[in-house]
Amino acid sequence: MTTAYYHILDKIKEHLTNDVLVNTVTNGSLDDVDVKKQSIFPLAHVIINNARLGQYAMSFNISVIAMDVVDITAELTDNETDVLNTQLAILNRLAHSMLRGDLFDDQVQMIDDPNCEPFTERFENYMAGWTMTFDVNIPNDMTIC
Repeated sequence: MTTAYYHILDKIKEHLTNDVLVNTVTNGSLDDVDVKKQSIFPLAHVIINNARLGQYAMSFNISVIAMDVVDITAELTDNETDVLNTQLAILNRLAHSMLRGDLFDDQVQMIDDPNCEPFTERFENYMAGWTMTFDVNIPNDMTIC
């Protein structure tokens, strides 16, 4: 039995958990995350969108959402720009780890450059962040025996 799904998910979550800018790491449906709890942010969420089963490699299309609550309590300023910058830095470190770092060495290897899309004013408590979508290859260790 192959364990590729576990391997990819565990390695990405481990990397994000070890990032000093991330407070909570979740996976699965974003609907299951209690985004109303302020104490869990900044948050990184992993979604495995699909998998392609090749003869020698499996390819996974993955989205990672990095988000934080925007502080709009100051009279004339908010920290939306700071939140966007910090969350993009988290995703940039993750991407480069899969392109040439520890995750690459652990056979979690990004195929091409990722796509990052910003969002603002999301959810009830005004979140901002980025969604990074990318493809990862991992050896297919399934045997036919």
